[in-house]
Amino acid sequence: MRPVVHCALLLALTAAAAAAGSLTIVLEFQGPYSERSAGEMKREFEAVMKDSGLIFDWKTRAEATGLAFEDLVLVRFKGKCMLGPVAYVYDERGPLASTFESEGDVQPFSEVDCDRVGVTVRSAMFRRDYARGDLLFGRALGRVVAHELIHVLAKSNAHGRDGVAKAAFSGKMLISSELWIDPEDLERIRPAQ
Repeated sequence: MRPVVHCALLLALTAAAAAAGSLTIVLEFQGPYSERSAGEMKREFEAVMKDSGLIFDWKTRAEATGLAFEDLVLVRFKGKCMLGPVAYVYDERGPLASTFESEGDVQPFSEVDCDRVGVTVRSAMFRRDYARGDLLFGRALGRVVAHELIHVLAKSNAHGRDGVAKAAFSGKMLISSELWIDPEDLERIRPAQ
């Protein structure tokens, strides 16, 4: 019972903080990751969400340990979060990421499957793209995280019709020069004035 109460309290605090206009995003990498890709992920996320009216503060799990936050979302990254040579054949079907729900309520916890994102990104890359593979992979991660945080901020598992809130992404969409947030989805997450 206690974890359910804790999750409900955390969700209420996240909703209140989002209404106030700020949100702390705690990143937990469970495997190896590229600092360069992580930096590009944050930059791309901020670019996609620039018109949201929200301010984002990034912390690693280690930086957040022992601190109290009113405005927290945890994003866990599974697998190898760097674009390297493919050592095995990976089944690319399935979600790139997911956001947890409890009894129909969207929770402030998301999980990104870096291996699956990597396979999807590679499917759209050409020879010269590999020279900037870390940046393209980071761009893709930023868009995947933005998608999941739209679920958290809107408190809904509904997908948008266009842009970063769409239900599915191709590799090309993940690494294209620009991906935006649809105005309808922007309204769903914009803080109350």
